[in-house]
Amino acid sequence: MKKISLFLATIAVLSLSLAGCSGQKTESVPFDPATRGSNDIKLGAAGYSYLLYDIEQTLQFLQNMGVHYLSVKDKWLPLDTKEEDMIAFKELCAKYDVEGYTLGPIYMRSEAQVDQAFDYAKRYGAKWFIGVPNYELLDYTIAKVKETGIKVAIHTHGPDGAAFPDIRTIVEKVGDVNLGIGCCMDLGHTFRSGYDVVADILEYKDWIMDIHIKDETAPTKEGQTWECGRGQMDLVGIIKALRQINYQGVVSMEYEKNRRDPQPGVAESIGYLRGVLDATK
Repeated sequence: MKKISLFLATIAVLSLSLAGCSGQKTESVPFDPATRGSNDIKLGAAGYSYLLYDIEQTLQFLQNMGVHYLSVKDKWLPLDTKEEDMIAFKELCAKYDVEGYTLGPIYMRSEAQVDQAFDYAKRYGAKWFIGVPNYELLDYTIAKVKETGIKVAIHTHGPDGAAFPDIRTIVEKVGDVNLGIGCCMDLGHTFRSGYDVVADILEYKDWIMDIHIKDETAPTKEGQTWECGRGQMDLVGIIKALRQINYQGVVSMEYEKNRRDPQPGVAESIGYLRGVLDATK
């Protein structure tokens, strides 16, 4: 009797297995690209990556990668550009589905240059721009922010001797986050300065207005820009930190490794970052 029962049970299991292999379609939920993790953060490109290219070639590169944000260097839009030419520039960007989301970095070595930078941003219609004033011009720059309502994100420059090497220097010298002076945080320079990038993002989150991202070969002054994923930076930890602080700005790829032919490295890096974003959602 036990043998008959075992036989019948075996037949039942086989029947169910065959039913599962009958070729019948199973119901599946359609994939919605809008749910990808890479849509959580705006990926852009820093204009510095393409300084040897004209603006239209740069926009073609961005369009081919599906990148919609560009920080605009004055190589393409000089500081004395008239407002009507700025409108034409924006229309050209829109043709490639790209937004020139900010201007700079703009270096300010005198009060006249501070005035020029703010007038430039005003004509462009920018609510903020990336700027680097000399230390002695910081109070004057803060006064211009109060006068115009246009904020400034100071770009950090790492251990190479330039002003504002890291975000903590900005915090120390400005003092009050409500003054309209924040940080364009260059994560590669932060890493090369020997700081924990993830910890700095979490600690100084209220000061971060913009981010330039890259990978680096070493956490030292001698470190060099590398394609994202090939260097030593904790890019997975960085993405998780940006999600943790609910960062709403742009993360712009700044690629300095091969100025004459940057596009393969930029494309590889953007692809890597998208993969990290998808995998960590």
